[in-house]
Amino acid sequence: MFTSLQKVHKWDDWIGLLIAVIIISLWFASLFDLLSIPISDTSWFWLIFSIVGRTYLHTGLFILAHDSMHGNLIPNNRSLNNLIGRFAVTVYGFLSYDHCCANHFNHHCYTSQSGDPDFHGTVDNPIFWYCKFIREYFPMRSLIIFLVNVTLLTWGLTTIFHVAFTNLIFFVLVPLVLSSLQLFFFGTYLPHHQLYENPYFSPRLQSNYYSNLWSFFSCYNFGHYHWEHHEYPKAPWYRLHSIHVRN
Repeated sequence: MFTSLQKVHKWDDWIGLLIAVIIISLWFASLFDLLSIPISDTSWFWLIFSIVGRTYLHTGLFILAHDSMHGNLIPNNRSLNNLIGRFAVTVYGFLSYDHCCANHFNHHCYTSQSGDPDFHGTVDNPIFWYCKFIREYFPMRSLIIFLVNVTLLTWGLTTIFHVAFTNLIFFVLVPLVLSSLQLFFFGTYLPHHQLYENPYFSPRLQSNYYSNLWSFFSCYNFGHYHWEHHEYPKAPWYRLHSIHVRN
């Protein structure tokens, strides 16, 4: 779907698969562990740390799906690439993989202009922009599917497995909301916010050890190295910093 001159490295299949296994495994392991803990006996520090960790892993699910949409997750095995992408975006929020692909394709084709579902249009207020961003990925059909599945899962977990409702709120719902804010703020708002010097796209940012760490922890490189992603959409997220160095 997306074209680029960026070469596919022979180890990218294994690296992508390993990263997918790590993120998905940590997501499920942390979920099963945290759903069983008594929140009343948990310190505020560990509660906040757990929510932040779950948020980061939840964002990682969408990053896996995003790389899959570009064919970058498992470059030489399109079937496995798409299978993992569909699974990741389903676990993320019961989103439609095909709808996300179509939206993201338009984002790259019509960046920061009419036709870009990630762009704010005529209203650049971040709150309204965020609402538009969510509406683009959660149209009515997707929203209904999401609500039905969440209701059924909540009923099953609380009734059959006796999971506390507060645990579901803190470790499932809150990380999902925070993850959407993380993806929007670092991956959409900051890089595509209209600047006086550059009204349509953010410039390349400085790259060093500290910025690389911040880039990784803020949004898996898609905030700080967003220019690189648009210029080289076939490069997986973990290679974006190296593309910055070479160019």
